[in-house]
Amino acid sequence: MRTVHVPVHGSRLATDVHLPPAGQARRHPTVVIRTPYGRGSHIAEACAWAARGFAVVVQDVRGRHGSARRGAPKEWRPYAHEAADGAATVRWVRTRPWSDGRIVAVGASYAAYCALVAVTGDRATPAPPPAEAPDAVIAAVPALGTAEVARERSGVERLLGRAGWWAAHGDRSDSDPTALDARLARAPELLAHLPVATLPDRLGRPLPSWRGVWHAPREDLVIARAATARVPLLAVGGTHDPFAVDTLALWRRWGGPARLLVGPWGHALTADPGPGAQHHIAVGQTCARWARAACDGTLEHTARGVVALAGTPRWHRVDSAVPAGEARAYRFDDDRCVRLLHGAEFVADPDRPVRSDDLRIDPDRADRTLLVTEPLARPLDLLGPASATLRAEATTACADWFVRLVALDADGRAEPVAVGSARTARPERDGAALRVDLGFLARRLPIGTRLRIEVAGHHFPTHARNPHTGEDPVTAVRLAPSRRTVHTGGSALLLPAARLHRADAVADPIEEICT
Repeated sequence: MRTVHVPVHGSRLATDVHLPPAGQARRHPTVVIRTPYGRGSHIAEACAWAARGFAVVVQDVRGRHGSARRGAPKEWRPYAHEAADGAATVRWVRTRPWSDGRIVAVGASYAAYCALVAVTGDRATPAPPPAEAPDAVIAAVPALGTAEVARERSGVERLLGRAGWWAAHGDRSDSDPTALDARLARAPELLAHLPVATLPDRLGRPLPSWRGVWHAPREDLVIARAATARVPLLAVGGTHDPFAVDTLALWRRWGGPARLLVGPWGHALTADPGPGAQHHIAVGQTCARWARAACDGTLEHTARGVVALAGTPRWHRVDSAVPAGEARAYRFDDDRCVRLLHGAEFVADPDRPVRSDDLRIDPDRADRTLLVTEPLARPLDLLGPASATLRAEATTACADWFVRLVALDADGRAEPVAVGSARTARPERDGAALRVDLGFLARRLPIGTRLRIEVAGHHFPTHARNPHTGEDPVTAVRLAPSRRTVHTGGSALLLPAARLHRADAVADPIEEICT
C-alpha cells in the first residue's frame, strides 16, 4: 500500500492505493471507495479486494481525516462535493499505469452516496460523461442525502440516528463514534432537550451545521436520476436498516442492469441474534464476483435480486414488480381475528411519549391503541411491503401517527417486526383514513405467533416528539397533549402473505445476482 494525494478542485485528497500481488506489472480493474469514516478503517476490505485481483483506491473525502487541511475546520460539508470530487478521482485512476480503465465505485452508508453520485451527479454537478464515470456501482445501505436520512418519507424527524451521526462526525475532521453514548451515560434524558435545534449545546461541542440538517428539503435526487443510469448496480440492504425503503426504490428505478441483495441485517450489515443468524453469506465474496461480472459485461440487462426469508434458511427471488406477497388484511373490527385490548381513545402526551426502545406495555397508561391477533394456526411467510390503514382522529393542529407491529411468541416474549409513521397537518375530527407504510418485510412467523398492533402518537427517541402546537418539532419548546380516537371500523393491518413454494427458493443467491 502507498498513500498519495489526488488533486481535486481546491483541495488534495488523501488516497491509499492497494495493488494485487502482481502489482504494477499488470493493469487491473479498480475498486474506488470514497469515505468520510477514515481510509484506515477499510484496510481489511481493501486487502480482500486486492487478493481477488482488483486494484483498490480508498480515499478520505474532502475535509475528513487525511484530506482535511490545517486551518480549514469548516471544509467538511456533508454531501456537498462528492459528485465533483468523485469524477476527478475517476479521471485520475484511469491515468494510472496499474489501471485497465474499468472502475467499480463501492461504498456503504455515506460512502454509498459517494459511489452513486459518481454516476448520477448531484444538485451542483450534472451526471458525468462515461469517460468520467465508473463502470459499475455497489451501494450498500445507502444514505442518500442530508434530508433523506434526517426525515422519514412521512416527514417525521429521525432524532436518535441523526444525533448520533452528527455527534460522531459532524463539523470535525476526525470521528468519535462514542460521543453520543458517552453523553447519554452521563445525562440519560439528553435527547428530551428542547428545542431540538439547540441539542448541540448539550453535546458539549459546537455543531454549526446541525440546524441545516432540518432545513434541507427532501429531494430524493439520486433516486430521481437513477432511471438515466446505464451502468450496472448492485444494491445491498437489510430489512432492519432504517433506509431500506430507499435501497429498494433505488434498485427499482435504476436504468442499467440492477441486482438486489437483502438480508435480515441492520445498517451495519450484521444480523441480530435470532432468525437472521441462519443466513450465512459471504457478502464480500458475493460483491467481488458481481464486480467481476459487471466489469466483463456479462450481466443480463434486467432488474432482479434475492431476499433472505428470516426464520428459514431460504433465499427468494424478487424482481422489480415487488410486492412479492398478497395482501392479508387484519381488520381491527374483526373480533374473530383481532382483539382490541384498550385505547380506542387515548392521549398522546409528548411529556410521556411512547418509547421506541421499550416493548413493555403498562396496562394502566392509556397512551396508545393496543390490539392483538389470534395465534397463528400455521406458519405465515411475509415477503413484501406492509402497511396499515387507520380511520382516526386527533384534536390538535398537527399529529404524528406511529404503527408498531410486534411478534409475541407462545411465552409472550416480544420481538419488533415493523414500525411506520404518518403525519397530519390539521385537526382530524371525522375519522379520516390514513395510510401508514411499515416497510419491506421478509420473515416467517411460526405457529402460535400473535401479532401486537400498537397505534401511538410518538416513537421516542428514535423519532423527535411532535409538540402538537403546530410549531416545527425542531424549534418548538412548548408541548401539549393530543387526544386521539382510532375507529376500528375501516382500520386494518395489511401484510404481504407470500405463497412460497420450493421452486421459488434460491439455492445459491450468489449465482442469482451474478448472472
